[in-house]
Order: sequence, then C-alpha cells, then structure tokens
Amino acid sequence: MEIPLLQSQDWAGLQDSLGEKYFIKKGSNFRYLAILKDTPLGNYLYLPYGPVSSDVSGFKEAIKSLFNLATENNSIFIRIEPQDQRFIKYFPKNTKKTKDLNPKETWVLDLKNELDDKLPQRLVRYHKNAAKNGIKIIKSNDPNDIEKLITLQKNLAKKKGINTFSEEYLKTELAQPFATLYLVEYDNQETGKNEIIAAGLVFDDKTTRYNLQGAQSDKGRRLHATGILTIQLIKDAKEIGLKSFDFWGIAPEGAPKNHPWMGFTEFKKTFKGEQINYAGTYDIVLRPAKYRFYQLIRKINRLRRKV
Repeated sequence: MEIPLLQSQDWAGLQDSLGEKYFIKKGSNFRYLAILKDTPLGNYLYLPYGPVSSDVSGFKEAIKSLFNLATENNSIFIRIEPQDQRFIKYFPKNTKKTKDLNPKETWVLDLKNELDDKLPQRLVRYHKNAAKNGIKIIKSNDPNDIEKLITLQKNLAKKKGINTFSEEYLKTELAQPFATLYLVEYDNQETGKNEIIAAGLVFDDKTTRYNLQGAQSDKGRRLHATGILTIQLIKDAKEIGLKSFDFWGIAPEGAPKNHPWMGFTEFKKTFKGEQINYAGTYDIVLRPAKYRFYQLIRKINRLRRKV
C-alpha cells in the first residue's frame, strides 16, 4: 500500500507547523490522515488524496472509521480524495461531487530508465546553453526566499485571474524537510543586475518529485526559463534516485482551448510521460442543511474573489 505524500507522516508534520488539528488512523488494510477544518458553520474532515487502501474491503473499513471520527467531532461532512477510481462505486449514498482541490488528472514522467528520448530536445538545448546566456539555477531551503516565488506568482495571478497561497503558508511549506525552492537567476548585462526570472517549489517523497508551484516573468518566458528549470528539476530528481516526476495537474480530457490550464498542459505533454487519473474530490454529507448553507457561502466567496 503506497502512501501518497499528502497522506504521509511528513504531511502531518506540515500540519503541525501550520497549527492544524489532524488525525492519523490505521487499520488492517487502510490508512488515512484527516485534517479538521473549521468554518463559521462548524467543522469538516479533509483527507487530501485519502483515504488510502489497496482493496475495496480496506476502503470500506476506512469509511466506517471516518464516520465514527466525524461523529466524535460533530463534523458537517467528510471531504475525501481517494486516488483509486475503483472506490467510486463504493461511496456512501450521501456522497456529492465537489470542486477538485488536488489534481484529478496529472502527468507523470518515469525516471527509472534513460531520459534522453523522454525530454523535449529543444528544451535540453536551452538548458545546455543556459550558463552561456547568463542563466543560473539556484537551490534554496531558506523560507525567506519564498518572496521571490510569490512576486512572480502575483504578477501571473493578475493576468490569469487565479488565486495564490499566502506568504506564511508557502514559507511554512519550504521549511519542511521534503521541500526545495529552485530559482532561475539571469545576469542582465543591460542593467548590470541579477534578477530572478522564474521559480519553482518542489516536494520529494521516497519515490517521486512533485512539481507543485511555479511562475516566471515575461523576460523568463522569452528566455525559456520554465523549460530550462523543468529540465533541471527532472535531472536532479533522477540523480538523487527518485523513480518518477509528477508535473502536478493537467487540464481534463476534452477541455476547451480556453481552459486556464491548457497552456501548462500542452507544455507538460511535450515530455513523454503518462497521464494518471484519480477519483477526484467528494463530500460525504452528514448534516445536509448546514452543508447546503456551507456550499452557498463557498459559492458567494468564489464569486467575490473573481470580482
């Protein structure tokens, strides 16, 4: 039974650092990390990419355990994200599909064999010539450096109309032992100054590197900074013995060309990886009236953010 990073003890450590209350439960063939999330109406349990089980009987055991835990905490609902699609048909009757929080579809590159035929050769050439063109890649575990990623993300968010995480949250993530920040620095001969033109935050577990956060400037785009950085991320992951590189999310099959992830998806698929499909995010509703009110408030808040 392989434990996803977001269900691991390391992720529990992040919750500790964030001051979150959580529960880890184990059975004969299941495991889950459930985070207790507070709202003005009450609380709910959230299991990012959980519960985890290798078979249906274990999944059913996990659901029973979750019902008991939710009852003890007077929760409004239980939000689950099992990765295995087989379990969907065994969801309780009071389960509703909700907006996916973690990617339902992702693109994964196998690192176990040689990489030469899996990487876009155009990006490999840009990476090879990066130093000649004044580009240097820096690795950092200093939480204060997260400001460089945030600056790039804010500019991107204004153009794309997307939300970003808070500085405090990202700093806390970078302080974890599984996190590394990569910065792409450009030696600008015109100004005589070095500037950060791209950045990426990655998480590593025992087998996989997850490419979670990233952004680049307009100059970075012209200099192919994200492509150069991605090649470096993949090469480093292979060098330290990881087995796969998860690009962390692509647009769903059949998505329209104006889907906000379409550009990212086309870029990711230039690498010869494989699409992995998970079950998605679902809510097991325990208190229907409060849940309906919660969903209404959530919808209003989303509209407010868009405005």
